[in-house]
Amino acid sequence: MERKTTRPRLAQAMMDIWTLPDLRRKILFTLGILVVFRFMAHVPLPGVDIAALEEFFGETPLFGMLDLFTGGAMQKFSVVAIGIYPYITSSIIMQLLVPVIPRLQAISREGELGQQKINRITHLATIPLAALQGYAMLALLGAQGVTVELTSLTIASIIITMVAGTMFLVWLGELITERGIGNGISIIIFGGIVAGLPAIVGSGIVDAQAGNPEGLIVYIILALAMLVLIVIFVEAHRRIPVQYARSTFRGGRMYRQSGSTYIPLRVNTAGMIPLIFAIAMMQLPATIATYFMSSGDPNFWDTIYNLFQANTALYQGLYFALVIGFAFFYTMVIFEQMNLPQTLQQQGGFIPGVRPGKTTADYLNGIIKRITFGGALFLALVAILPFIAQKITGVTALVIQSTAMLIAVGVALDTMKQLESQLTMRRYEGFLK
Repeated sequence: MERKTTRPRLAQAMMDIWTLPDLRRKILFTLGILVVFRFMAHVPLPGVDIAALEEFFGETPLFGMLDLFTGGAMQKFSVVAIGIYPYITSSIIMQLLVPVIPRLQAISREGELGQQKINRITHLATIPLAALQGYAMLALLGAQGVTVELTSLTIASIIITMVAGTMFLVWLGELITERGIGNGISIIIFGGIVAGLPAIVGSGIVDAQAGNPEGLIVYIILALAMLVLIVIFVEAHRRIPVQYARSTFRGGRMYRQSGSTYIPLRVNTAGMIPLIFAIAMMQLPATIATYFMSSGDPNFWDTIYNLFQANTALYQGLYFALVIGFAFFYTMVIFEQMNLPQTLQQQGGFIPGVRPGKTTADYLNGIIKRITFGGALFLALVAILPFIAQKITGVTALVIQSTAMLIAVGVALDTMKQLESQLTMRRYEGFLK
């Protein structure tokens, strides 16, 4: 018997979204939280020369990119200037420490209760990280002459406000996860990117028109090609066939049944994490050098600062290599935590033609390494493509846009899948007539 597909058409799905009261309420709740986030991004902190701050962000690629992810909150020096980066850093650290520390590994195996404990530790670790990042930001802005003379009490109050702003954003993100649509933290980052992209794209178009009219056409072509490439690699995965042997009791007798499915191994399992790690590592030497640079004759730190600028071949080559290295490292850490061979064996599943146990582990490890090479190469190309495009078109805005586009596309696709799954579930349960 032919099975009818439950995948709704786009137009019908959009109508169904607003016809269902509970789904409509979730979407409106998510939009409302984003409005609160955008309001907080415009509440400024004291003690900063805004004109000097805008000039500093225009000359520093790293802070320009981070400001894009906050939707301009960092450039406005608002109460949520450091965004949710401390929470992301804390989450990454916890993911790396769980398989290494036996106590954390034991907690993670306690099911939902263990996950709650891990989340609590992650939240607690976010507070000192946010304080350190807030102080580092103030120190860097002070070294660049952006901030006015601040007293110790003012510095303390600004740092406490930044920490409170970060934790407030984390709370908003968790509210979206619980009561809205999609992953809340990702939606917050997505909202910042969408809010900041129009101004950046507009400035890039104006830049292309003023300097090189042909560069505008190349700019649009490269942007569209990059968008298609990102969608293809975000959705790409390798299907590993799996068969299950199941036994059921019927009429007092045991019957053996078999079923088949597949394990989807993503080509880009690591997501954006390698890019974030690589950017942080590449900007660290130049950031440290700014504290020791002299205003007179150039010294060693001036050389370091100049070498680690985004327009140098050394920076771009190391950036490319670090993205590939971090992609392999993070993917293998995540894959080890999944422990697929043991899970398959416990559920009575097996890969056809592959023996259970160590043979299955070796087989899956070989596949994940091969497809990760493609995903790592893709991320590295996305990382350096803006530098190549800048040399071709002369449009500097594209340097920031590619990384932001990768995050935005990933979050948009994930949110659309969640909406589709909820619509499919309601159709299956008979809620839609």
